[in-house]
Amino acid sequence: QVQLVESGGGLVQAGDSLRLSCAASERTFSRYTMGWFRQAPGKEREFVAAISWGRSVTSYTDSVKGRFAISRDNAKKAVYLQMNSLRPEDTAVYYCAAADKFDATTKDEYGSWGQGTQVTVSS
Repeated sequence: QVQLVESGGGLVQAGDSLRLSCAASERTFSRYTMGWFRQAPGKEREFVAAISWGRSVTSYTDSVKGRFAISRDNAKKAVYLQMNSLRPEDTAVYYCAAADKFDATTKDEYGSWGQGTQVTVSS
């Protein structure tokens, strides 16, 4: 299992930007597909974005396309989620996750999870 620690959440206004970071402990980090998920109160945890281990493939849920961007730095063992034009409906706890499957986009495909970071967007 990969140990993951998220940071960068906070309280912002609609239209603002935030950048989430996730630091990994695993020295073979570059071999994992990395994903971001989010969970709002009373809702299921949902896929947000993923980036394959070779950075060749990125995937996004429709509601964040054009606003969010996922990236990774294998040398730093880190993955990022740049979130622009934030909306109140983006409010959730955001989780970083690691999968050993290429282009994983469902939570069942991810075996390692961070503790989450809260993002709150006020209107």
